[in-house]
Amino acid sequence: MGLHMELLSEKLFLEKYNKGIEKNRLHKGLGLIEFARTKEILLENLPPAPAVICDIGGAYGEYSCWLASLGYEVYLYDLSEKNIEMAHKFGKKCGQTLRCAEVADARSIPRPDESADAILLFGPLYHLTERTERDKCLAECKRLLKPGGLLFTANITAYASTLHFVSVYDKKRKPALDSDAVFSGLERTVKTGVHTGGGLGLGYFHKPEELKAEIEDAGFLDVDIRGVIGPCWLIRNLDRAWKNETKRENIMRVVRLLEKEDSLMGLSTHFLSISKKGGS
Repeated sequence: MGLHMELLSEKLFLEKYNKGIEKNRLHKGLGLIEFARTKEILLENLPPAPAVICDIGGAYGEYSCWLASLGYEVYLYDLSEKNIEMAHKFGKKCGQTLRCAEVADARSIPRPDESADAILLFGPLYHLTERTERDKCLAECKRLLKPGGLLFTANITAYASTLHFVSVYDKKRKPALDSDAVFSGLERTVKTGVHTGGGLGLGYFHKPEELKAEIEDAGFLDVDIRGVIGPCWLIRNLDRAWKNETKRENIMRVVRLLEKEDSLMGLSTHFLSISKKGGS
């Protein structure tokens, strides 16, 4: 796509994030499952507090403030000024103090080499449409991590938009799938990973094997990819079901059961990858 389109992509998604669209995303719909399972996986894998964690592309600090409440030393970086402004307010609301909450590009973080025990990269990889730019982002994470440090990335599956439009096909007067233009966009995303339109705008959606290859090519080891939502986005009235403690746990049991099944991985709208920098 080239540098021009990469810059356009960054400009468009910044405009959206600077309007505050990220707020409360993790507290409704699919975000409920994503947030709950991601926190479980982090607790299962992170070194004990007060380990140093960089939350890169961390929006307004949902994960950062939660980790700070557990005693971790957290540094939050995001490209959106609005998100950082919201992060300071959110920290005060939660009663948590982050070591920093600053505007920064995921490809150039103002931290010393080997200064982080773990990095959360929950967003930048699906906003960078060019492989070379994603490589820069992963290289920066490797620079920042201590030997043996952990990298967690969040990614969107190449099938996410298609699955969404299929699931709502009979619910709208003018279904998107009836449009040749929409179908062409879905086909392009499935075949090339490049996504256009919708709430995210221009972005890059991965297939599981492609994501694993990119992370391994960057020099990370033991790449473990999970489908952190699995097929549970198919549940009708998910928000209502989530309020019931028994139903909520049953949903999470299914997610845990299926999240590493290769044959079902693409059915999850979001991935979480866990990998390690080499060294002792």
